Amino acid sequence: MRLNQNTLLLGKKVVLVPYTSEHVPRYHEWMKSEELQRLTASEPLTLEQEYAMQCSWQEDADKCTFIVLDAEKWQAQPGATEESCMVGDVNLFLTDLEDLTLGEIEVMIAGVTTLGLTKFEAKIGQGNEPSIRMFQKLHFEQVATSSVFQEVTLRLTVSESEHQWLLEQTSHVEEKPYRDGSAEPC
Repeated sequence: MRLNQNTLLLGKKVVLVPYTSEHVPRYHEWMKSEELQRLTASEPLTLEQEYAMQCSWQEDADKCTFIVLDAEKWQAQPGATEESCMVGDVNLFLTDLEDLTLGEIEVMIAGVTTLGLTKFEAKIGQGNEPSIRMFQKLHFEQVATSSVFQEVTLRLTVSESEHQWLLEQTSHVEEKPYRDGSAEPC
């Protein structure tokens, strides 16, 4: 998360902010849901484990983790906490040290400009049909199936024309410094 620890992305409908310790309590409450655990192939964690996970991700150079905020709520209510505006998260994992243009993504975002990514992969539980359909609508194609992990791997390779399209679609997004620009200590 070192790559995005001081980055806020402001869009029309959502705001992406780095995952900090202030987000952990609400995130932890979400992850108590057995359905969310099943859909995200996650194990239940204690609150202390969740804080430790957030801290380790903050220090990790191979991950970009953003919390998704409802932009309208966040901007319309002065003094609203980020925690009260949280609606989800976006994760990007740099998983292949031999191919630095490949990032595993959980939600589609435009990461091609800053990170230089040209390929995105999503690993989804075989039973998670809503997520599989969503990624297929975004032009991801199935490239692998793991019977051991009961998941499918979908990939999007971004062509030059798709890259231009992504830039056009996200031209309204503003990149701003997050808070004072200094990451909180773990």
